[in-house]
Amino acid sequence: MTLNRLELDFFRNYLHAEAAFSPGVNVILGENAQGKTNLLEAVAYLSGAGSHRARYDRELIQFGVDHAFLKGEVFSRERNFVLEAKLHRGARRDLFSNGVRLKRSAELGEVFNTILFCPEDLSLIRSGAAERRGFLDDAICQLRPKYAAAVAEYRKLYEEKTRILRDWEEKPSLLDTLDDFNLRMAQVGAVIIRYRAHFVRRLAQMTPPIQADFSGGRETLSLRYETVSTVTDPEAGSKDILEELLQHQQSHRQAELDARQCLSGPHKDDLVVEIDGKSAKQYASQGQTRTAALSLKLACRELFREDTGEWPVLLLDDVLSELDTRRQSFVLERIDGGQVFISCCEEDKGIPNSGKRFLVKDGKLG
Repeated sequence: MTLNRLELDFFRNYLHAEAAFSPGVNVILGENAQGKTNLLEAVAYLSGAGSHRARYDRELIQFGVDHAFLKGEVFSRERNFVLEAKLHRGARRDLFSNGVRLKRSAELGEVFNTILFCPEDLSLIRSGAAERRGFLDDAICQLRPKYAAAVAEYRKLYEEKTRILRDWEEKPSLLDTLDDFNLRMAQVGAVIIRYRAHFVRRLAQMTPPIQADFSGGRETLSLRYETVSTVTDPEAGSKDILEELLQHQQSHRQAELDARQCLSGPHKDDLVVEIDGKSAKQYASQGQTRTAALSLKLACRELFREDTGEWPVLLLDDVLSELDTRRQSFVLERIDGGQVFISCCEEDKGIPNSGKRFLVKDGKLG
């Protein structure tokens, strides 16, 4: 799949921008704080209506205006699509595919997929479990619309249950609804766990060979999915997982009331990464951390291709500057095939000469 053309209005620091891209490599050049990352952020937004740097859409709208607009002409599934996103300050966004309004943001992922690797991802291994859950969720949501719907519902249920636990002593009547929330959270949580477990199993097959190649055969990487302790088989049927989640909820009920926090559920899951049998989070060196994070993203790219039959668009945001020459060469060799966007501050002799080059300056694309 390819993004053939992009149009932006009032998105971040872009007053207006239009560009036609190569189906191969696109190099985005420019000094820091000129808009390179904003451009890649816009491309990624069209694949799931989310941003790796902003929690709310209003943060993406240029200061002093109330609306922003993104339009991408995409070739995918042997068809042409026009994807549009209209962002409003203080109102819900509008998403369209070929002029038809989309009911859910996950529908974008049925058309257009991206894999983004940015400097922040180099801390993916060392950060807390929330970072790795986010990585799993972002990937699975693009591939499985039902999973995206389950994650969205679970987040709302979690927020409501958190309010009940926080305020129940002042408003005891809130406890009358707690069992209903627990049941629905367990039902949705069972779906989430099953999807995550299946995804991690496949990711655990694809990532180690990449890590081994990356390290010249010196390192062995392994992945493990860690979820609620009572779940004996996270790949089992949802009904079996549901019963085990309810069991865990019941055993933690009083603790949740005392702590006024939601202590049971897949919102505490983790993707455990080990290198040579040791926790990468605790023991990996700086180089190993970078290698493992890159390996995860590249494995994810290959998994997307296996599922859809097409390479997702790969977005490399100022990542090569963080790597030594050998690692740069490995990444550039590994990304052969599919459309790629590479942002960097200056020309690098390692970047392929094929494709197109763009210069970004003061939110203008030339």
